[in-house]
Amino acid sequence: MSVLDEIIDGVRADLAERQARVSLDELKERAARAPQAKDGVAALRGEGVTVICEVKRSSPSKGALAAIADPAALAADYEAGGASVISVLTEERRFGGSLADLEAVRAKVDIPVLRKDFIVTSYQLWEARAYGADLALLIVAALDQEALVSLIERAESIGLTPLVEAHDEEEAERALDAGAKIIGVNARNLKDLKVDRSTFERVAPEIPDHIVKVAESGVRGPHDLIAYANAGADAVLVGESLVTGRDPRAAVADLVAAGAHP
Repeated sequence: MSVLDEIIDGVRADLAERQARVSLDELKERAARAPQAKDGVAALRGEGVTVICEVKRSSPSKGALAAIADPAALAADYEAGGASVISVLTEERRFGGSLADLEAVRAKVDIPVLRKDFIVTSYQLWEARAYGADLALLIVAALDQEALVSLIERAESIGLTPLVEAHDEEEAERALDAGAKIIGVNARNLKDLKVDRSTFERVAPEIPDHIVKVAESGVRGPHDLIAYANAGADAVLVGESLVTGRDPRAAVADLVAAGAHP
């Protein structure tokens, strides 16, 4: 069993517990009261290369990264540094996240917020909207094509912008066929957790220019952002290097400055 399969098994178990506590109708009522979702595509189509900054306590590959007692304060620092979107991990077992983190961040910042999780059912999309997300991650490797198409359509129907994640050319093609408007190319292979920054260079040429291309994983500083920009990235997603650094706001500002003139 791959790491991805193990994570999804845990996600499904935790999901079943939440579904037993909160009905879909309750989620839909809460989502109906949420502010109108912000435009994720427009946020990432800024001048130069835009930056998605992540609230991330831990990861399967590195274990604990940062305590992050106040995710909202961290998100505010990201926004002050010039981030275009805030990504919030909500998976609990491997990443130490929660829907409470998502809710707290949404209440603090004015820019779009991405729910980053292993979404396998429409219930999780309603959760994302109910807790204030504007975008939701959908991982091609975690879904068959019918489910991918269905979840993209459902996300868009309730106001969410899907960020569809691929790890190779075949998955990028599946994302395109399913109607993705934003495709993230993850340099980290979720089956063995190894990072290969050349993945984006291989996959990006297969993605048309009208699709927003996001480079995920492997951004340690401005030099990596510039390398991804040269390979065609419209945006980068950065997490680990920010939460483990001394001054997240300054680090984001450095990335944003590099992205303005890549």
